[in-house]
Amino acid sequence: MRRNRIGTKAEFLWAWDVEDISQMNGPLAVQEYIQELIRADSSNIKQIITPPPEVDIHVWQYEHLRQFILELNLLVTQLKGLCTAQTCPKMKATEDWLYLCAAHKKAQECSAIDYMIHNLDQSTSILTNIKTYPSRVSINPQNATNNFAFIVRRLYRLFSHTYFNHKEIFEDFENEMFLCTRFTEFALKFDLMSPKLITIPKEALKL
Repeated sequence: MRRNRIGTKAEFLWAWDVEDISQMNGPLAVQEYIQELIRADSSNIKQIITPPPEVDIHVWQYEHLRQFILELNLLVTQLKGLCTAQTCPKMKATEDWLYLCAAHKKAQECSAIDYMIHNLDQSTSILTNIKTYPSRVSINPQNATNNFAFIVRRLYRLFSHTYFNHKEIFEDFENEMFLCTRFTEFALKFDLMSPKLITIPKEALKL
């Protein structure tokens, strides 16, 4: 049984081989497959972001974006008490990069922590809108084109702020999750963000 039984020790949780996606059924099969790959070896970036031949490319991208949002919420939680309206009153990476929050009717300045929360909420709202994404087994390519790059660009800024302003948190989180590395490789692989917008140096990533 592919099940964590009551009393299972932490080191034995999800201790089963990754199932072939062709054997997985249901509307959440792609999400489950991605999560299994991450649990099996979060450092195997290439395997995690490479779509199996039988998976629709837009569904693959969509499910990865949902997964990134789940994990970015964990990163924001790590920043609690360190990144505040007092310590980071503006959403910046370096002094040269100031980001306005587009989660409002008119883009405006927000504290870094509010910017992160607002954009995670906005991205979640876009991806869970059943009018735009009524199915998780078929994605309208036009909806992918309209939204995915927009979401990726803004979510990347969460990594950028954390790296340049809370580097210890960034490094601890990246050492365990490989999240920024995976996100960056994913964005570049699928042309969802220009390389010119990559602000975090390669040596900070787990490549």
